[in-house]
Amino acid sequence: MSMDIALEAWVAGIIEWSKLKWMLGAGQRWQPGQKLKLLFAGYNGTRNTGSDVRVEEMIRQIRHVIGPDKCETSVMTQDFKLTEGYFKGSHQVLLPQIFPPMLAREIPSFDGVIACEGSMFKSKFANALTTMMAGSLGIAAAQNKISIGYGAEAGHMDPHIAKFVARYCSDSLIITRNPESQAVLGKLGVSTELGADTAWTFESMPLTYGEAELRKHGWDGKTPVLVVCPVNPYCWPVRASLAKFVSNKLTGAHKDSHYRSIYFHEEGPEVDRKFERYLTAMANAVARFRRDNNVFVVLAATEKLDTEACHKISEKLGKVPVFSSANYNMYELVSILRSCQMMVSSRFHGIVTCMEAGVASAGVTIDERIRNLMTERGQKDLLLTVDDEDLEERLLVILGKLSQEGDAIRDGIYKTVAKNLKMMARMGVYFEEHLQRRYPEFPIRQGVHSWEEYLPPLGVNLRKLLEAYG
Repeated sequence: MSMDIALEAWVAGIIEWSKLKWMLGAGQRWQPGQKLKLLFAGYNGTRNTGSDVRVEEMIRQIRHVIGPDKCETSVMTQDFKLTEGYFKGSHQVLLPQIFPPMLAREIPSFDGVIACEGSMFKSKFANALTTMMAGSLGIAAAQNKISIGYGAEAGHMDPHIAKFVARYCSDSLIITRNPESQAVLGKLGVSTELGADTAWTFESMPLTYGEAELRKHGWDGKTPVLVVCPVNPYCWPVRASLAKFVSNKLTGAHKDSHYRSIYFHEEGPEVDRKFERYLTAMANAVARFRRDNNVFVVLAATEKLDTEACHKISEKLGKVPVFSSANYNMYELVSILRSCQMMVSSRFHGIVTCMEAGVASAGVTIDERIRNLMTERGQKDLLLTVDDEDLEERLLVILGKLSQEGDAIRDGIYKTVAKNLKMMARMGVYFEEHLQRRYPEFPIRQGVHSWEEYLPPLGVNLRKLLEAYG
């Protein structure tokens, strides 16, 4: 039996036990007059900027819809230091590497769970992550509490994890961020509604902060800035392995692929070869573009794990500046991204977080997320895959488009932002309806509300964007 399957069986047992105890009268249900206690279950505390930004905006939206005086929010984190200053007004709960006992202990004390991770239902990155997300939802649903996947993406799942999701998320509401994810979950019999990602409303530090950081690293304040956000596309998925864990402890084997605890990245000569090919193609395309264009190049690791890829490309380009989420919090790093004029990214949220600022962006994708986004923007010509045989040549062409067709690209970007803000507002409505079904006595807002009132307060730039494109 693989460790992934063993982990699923462990969590399945917790869900079944929770359901039995609830049926026998154990546990407490929300009562009128009490604050609604919500747990946001996510992949926070690793300095993954996208994950943190998403959860920040979910909390702001849901507290706004419910009323901050009527709810009490808590957020999972893997490291309190790395989420210090995040999620204002919320408690933070430690998510240990071996998480099933924590789920069994913590979730019954809440009135509902909101699963936050974008890559919620897929095997691309880690079956353990999907098990944690689906397990959290399953425990809450087993006790007839709020159980919502918020802004979820679904892709290929291994058969065993697909069966787990079908069984334990059938009584949850999953709000996906695209129709493709709805199709995947629909085949499993999981109820869905169409929503959006939640990073669209995020407010970073002012652009003056990002511009000042760029100047510290050699920018002249005039030259267009190109930011590249690479990843290691081939180190996924992360898998649990007791054998590797023991070997690592005793001999130091698998040191380079060790993620944390019992979890390890993919490794081997083929992984290294493909990674080097990807890095070289990206670096060569940028070098050739820089040779023929006046551009200031920087690299950004929007997840701490991406820092190695950034430094490897930086070396190939003569040591250009690297900005990493290991050194900048989400408010600072997004300000830096938004201060650039062009972007090539293998990180979905690298693109999403800079679209409000009109940064002309292209994607080199490892899965369906950036593909779905570029399709939505009507700009599939700005999309490549990490395995593209002609990655260098095709990326060079795309860099030329970013430079020469910026106005048309920005028009598509702004229309997509406006559309997604409306979809995000609809998510607030779906949440309110789900809340009413679970707790009919809960005092929701009365009267008729415009769609904008289902969004958290928007910054000046987004309000102007909506005036022009809404």
